[in-house]
Amino acid sequence: MTPHNSASKGQIAERVIMPGDPLRSKFIVENYFDDYEIVSEVRGNTVYTGHYKGQRISVMASGMGIPSMGIYAYELFNYYDVKVIIKIGSCGAYKDNMKLFDIVLAGRTYSETNYDMAAGNDDISIVYPSLDLNKKLVAKAISMDIPVQIGDVICSECFDAYMEDKKSFLTRIPREIDPMVGEMESYALFYLAEKFKKQAACVLTVTDIIGTEMCASPLEREKGLRAAIEMTLEALKML
Repeated sequence: MTPHNSASKGQIAERVIMPGDPLRSKFIVENYFDDYEIVSEVRGNTVYTGHYKGQRISVMASGMGIPSMGIYAYELFNYYDVKVIIKIGSCGAYKDNMKLFDIVLAGRTYSETNYDMAAGNDDISIVYPSLDLNKKLVAKAISMDIPVQIGDVICSECFDAYMEDKKSFLTRIPREIDPMVGEMESYALFYLAEKFKKQAACVLTVTDIIGTEMCASPLEREKGLRAAIEMTLEALKML
């Protein structure tokens, strides 16, 4: 039990899926799980543990932003002995040739955040997912005939649409980084996975094209995110 999670040790599975929205957690267990139970409801973030085709999995929302993901992922890795977290969520595309509902697997994440300094007195701007976990996700995507792109992710502490000067922001990004999409949580997840020697990955679905008016509606998002959810569940079944 922690200040943010009322589950007892053992009630949360070793494998966890983390959407951003608590309602998407509910959608996942109601549509894909064989059975499930609620193990925590602190702050309205309902945590579910159940079975997907016999594999025990928990589903817990990360909330929005690095600090929220940082709290939940820290507690899951450190207090609940979670071994694997896969973040699934939406993202904005930086590439003009990308389309709504393209699926992107984070190859590495860059951020200007000071989370690393506050959490561990580190100075790390680029963090990485677990290579082995990414390989399993790619293999499963291929077997399910789901197109997946792997690329650089920008993890910002400001929602892209609310940035006053996107061009200045992009000019600060190191030349070695080629931004494919932007989101707001993967940095904390990858940083903590490395700290605790656990596995983490981030599967993203494009729901808007940055710099344009192209944006998926809530109903379109629900349908469009299914491919990423199903691919992730099938990959976790392999672990």
